[in-house]
Amino acid sequence: MTTESRFRKRVKLVTSLVSYRRADFAVAVAGASVFAFGTVASSWVLRWIIDNVIIERFESGSIDASATAAGIAIFILVAIVRAAGVIVRRTWAGKAQWGIAEDLSGEAIEAVVRQPVPWQRRQSTGDLMTRVGVDVEAAVQVVSPLPFSTGVVLMLVIASGGLIAADPLLGVLATLVFPVIMSLNLVYQKRADRWYDLAQAELATLSSAAHESFEAVTVVKAFGAEAREASRLSDIAFRVRSARVQAIKVRSLFETLLDVVPSSASVLIVLLGSYRVADGAMTVGDLASFIYIFTLLVFPLRIIGYAFSEMPRSQAGFDRVKQLVAEPVESDPRRGLLIESGGVTLRDVCIEQGDGREVLTDISCTFPAGALTAIVGPTGSGKTSLLHALAGLLAPTSGTISGPLDDSALVFQEPFLLSGSIRDNIALGRVVSDGALHNALGVAQADFVFDLPGGLDAVVGERGVGLSGGQRQRIALARAIVAAPRVLLLDDTTSALDPSTEAAVLEGLRRSLADTTVIAVSSRPSLVSNADVVVFIDGGRIVDSGRHEEIVGRTESYSVLMSAYESDRA
Repeated sequence: MTTESRFRKRVKLVTSLVSYRRADFAVAVAGASVFAFGTVASSWVLRWIIDNVIIERFESGSIDASATAAGIAIFILVAIVRAAGVIVRRTWAGKAQWGIAEDLSGEAIEAVVRQPVPWQRRQSTGDLMTRVGVDVEAAVQVVSPLPFSTGVVLMLVIASGGLIAADPLLGVLATLVFPVIMSLNLVYQKRADRWYDLAQAELATLSSAAHESFEAVTVVKAFGAEAREASRLSDIAFRVRSARVQAIKVRSLFETLLDVVPSSASVLIVLLGSYRVADGAMTVGDLASFIYIFTLLVFPLRIIGYAFSEMPRSQAGFDRVKQLVAEPVESDPRRGLLIESGGVTLRDVCIEQGDGREVLTDISCTFPAGALTAIVGPTGSGKTSLLHALAGLLAPTSGTISGPLDDSALVFQEPFLLSGSIRDNIALGRVVSDGALHNALGVAQADFVFDLPGGLDAVVGERGVGLSGGQRQRIALARAIVAAPRVLLLDDTTSALDPSTEAAVLEGLRRSLADTTVIAVSSRPSLVSNADVVVFIDGGRIVDSGRHEEIVGRTESYSVLMSAYESDRA
């Protein structure tokens, strides 16, 4: 990247960030400007006090009390104005910084939420968490010093004119410090960019790996793979460390030079200034004012340097957030569903996996309205893919799906419970009366909830830690029941229930959701035999459909499969 394109990129970064909170940033800049004017004014006051009070005292041997009081009063007044400017700048710079962080996080979260499920499944959870959190925080780090830097630039313009006017030779020497620092910054950013980009990318990789490891902790421990996981995470952490250490090395050298250059210039100014005073080219007050204002500029110059040093990291974080926000919204499979009343109908539906492999081929069938339909098939036959297509989680590559699927609910075999109360997990943001909650729990045979400390308000841990698999399934089923959907999709939802509990759940569903079309993937003979219709799938195709008793008598592969299920349950 050329210096010019890097400069344009930095300008675009700053203008993009500021555009989120222009008003707060403008107030912060105004406060910084007041501080800048106050700083320059304080040097003028100091020069006046030295020449008209202190030097006058040595020359005349007397003190002008009124002049002394006036000088001190003005100096204090200027100090108060400067302090007010600092308070305003810091307050509104903080509001701007974290307001921008809030807006960026909101944009990133909205970008994730608006994407359909197929897109979500392709993403790394850890990477998304890094972009929404760590990258946003990195992006706004440059915002806080920007108002001060803007005020310092104004201070430099005013002060440079004053320095040159006071003494052209010393003024030119002092102002040469500024282009030297700018040149150092350009070299620094060129060297630091790649390391900050790499560090942010590796940090996302580490977040993904850590999230994956935490999710699979039971598997890791069951197979004694702790050492392998620790080694894997350690390797990634080492790469993060290496990239950050390289970036810090470059930054440390840059910040050291930021200290050396102004300090060296200060020494030269004192040496040359003393000769200028001795030659009568300037007064002691002029030199004191000159040194004072240059000394005051040294710290702000370091703040500018700090802003410059944050640029590469902020650029890396901002780019990663904007990459997420700029992701084109993929077509939502649910938009391809034809919303009609009655049952659910599939016509010549084909579905492919991401690798192009077809998992469902020419599926044509009807799920009758208000009936319980069981989808049965051997492992890998495409049962769950069919259910996910009905839920709008998978898009058919061809064919059509029609039915009242805009009002559907899907209960997964491995239900997900949020960290919160059971009430919140069932209501899921809806306003639901206690009566409706009690009814849903009763239908789902989840009355155990009322025996828990707190009942409906009992708090379950992340993913329902502390509850058994069957308890989690029943709470997830209650969540679907309370929504009263027109189509209820069950993905082996009763797999963790005993036969008597399963029978009670099915009876409750028939009674409370009599008009709901229930479509259930199941390997439970008790559910399949009680279904109104059975759809038998094998190899991604519908082999047979009808009543359980009918298919058993005419389709050998179905009969063999059901016999295996019954033997397994025996």
